[in-house]
Amino acid sequence: MPAITIKPGIHWIGINDRTTDLFEGIWPISGTGVSYNSYVVSDEKTALIDLVKDTAESSFLDQLQDVVQPADLDYIVLNHMEPDHTGAINVLRSLAPDATIVCSAKAKPMLESFFGITEGVRIVADGETISLGNKALQFFAAPFVHWPETMVTYEPTERVLFPCDAFGGYGALRGVIFDDECTDMAFYEQESLRYYVNIVARFSGPVLRAIDKLGALDIDVIAPSHGLIWRQDPSRIVALYAEWARYATEPAHAGVTLIYGSMYGKTEEMMNAVAEGVAKVDVPLQIFDAARTHASYVLPSLWTKSGVIVGAPTYEVSLFPPVAHMLEMAMHKRIKNRKAAYFGSYGWSKGARHDCEKLTAGLDWDWTQALEVRGRPTGADLHAAEDLGETFAKSLLLG
Repeated sequence: MPAITIKPGIHWIGINDRTTDLFEGIWPISGTGVSYNSYVVSDEKTALIDLVKDTAESSFLDQLQDVVQPADLDYIVLNHMEPDHTGAINVLRSLAPDATIVCSAKAKPMLESFFGITEGVRIVADGETISLGNKALQFFAAPFVHWPETMVTYEPTERVLFPCDAFGGYGALRGVIFDDECTDMAFYEQESLRYYVNIVARFSGPVLRAIDKLGALDIDVIAPSHGLIWRQDPSRIVALYAEWARYATEPAHAGVTLIYGSMYGKTEEMMNAVAEGVAKVDVPLQIFDAARTHASYVLPSLWTKSGVIVGAPTYEVSLFPPVAHMLEMAMHKRIKNRKAAYFGSYGWSKGARHDCEKLTAGLDWDWTQALEVRGRPTGADLHAAEDLGETFAKSLLLG
C-alpha cells in the first residue's frame, strides 16, 4: 500500500505483516496478520512517528520515501521502545544521521541497551511541545500503556493523536486504513479486544488514567501503531478500551466461559451436558477445548464474562495440564472476581478440583458448584451435569 494522506501534511506509511505466526513470540496472528503503522508529519520541519520491526525495514523505507527522503527528516519520534516499533532505527539512523531522536526520559537508556544509540537524542517532558512550523508535536507521558517509558504524541493543528500501542488491535489492513471505509468492523473490534486482553489488560489501571488524562484534548483522528485509524468515530475505540479496562475491577457481563479438556472423552460427555444446561438460560456461552485452543482466544472470553465453568479430568493427581495452563494465564492477566464451577472425571485418584482452587487462589474466584465422576458418567451423572450448567448460569443473572 502506498502512503495515504490522513490530514493535510500528515501521512500514514505502514506495513502489513501477514507472515509472522506469533506476535511477541506468544500470540497467534497467522490467520489475521497485523499492521505496523508509522506516520510522517510535514511542515517547515518533518517528523517521523514510530517505526517498524527490523524484518520489515526494506518495505518501510520504500513507504517512507513515498513521502520524504530519510535524509530530510528532522525528528524521529519513538513513543514506545518495543522492537516492533523501533527495530528499523539503526538503519534509519544511518540514512538520517542529522535527525533528532525524540523519546521519554525512561526510553533513553532502553534506546542505548537495545540499539547502542546515545547521541542525537532529545528527551521530552510530559506536556512538552516541539514546533514544526505551523504544526507542532505535543507529548504526554502514558506510563505502563504498556511499558513504563511509553508516551503518546498529539498534533494540535490537525487534532491527530498518535498513541502507539494504545487503541490498537490485531488484523492486517485490507486495502483501507480508516474506520469509515472498513467493511468488517466486527472483525477489527474483536481483534482489538483480543489484542487488548493479550497485551494490555494487566495494565488496565494505567489505561484508564491515560484516557482521563487525554480526555481534555480535541481529537479528530486516533492513529495507533496497529490496526485501523479512527477518523469517523474516534470515540468508539476509546469507549471500547475504557469498557475493557474497567473489567479489571468492575463486574463483567453475565456469561459463561466453558473451558474443558478430555483425555478419553468422559469429561467431554459431561461438558456437552453442562453446555445443554447453560443453553437453557439467556446468557452468552463460549466453549473452548484447552488442548486445542491457544490461550489468546480464551482470555477475551474470560475477561468479559462473569462466569467460568472448568471441566477437566484428574491427570496424575493433578489438573489436566492444558486446562491448568489456561488458569495460569488467567492468573498472569489478573482476571479477578469470577464465579466458577468445576466438573470432571477421575480414575484412581482425585486432584483436579483442588488444583482449580489452588491455581486461582489469588484471583478471588468464587468456586460454587462441583461434580466429580469416577470413570464414565452415567445417565444420572449427565443429568446432574445439565443441572449444574443451568443452575450456574441462572446464578449469574442474580449478581
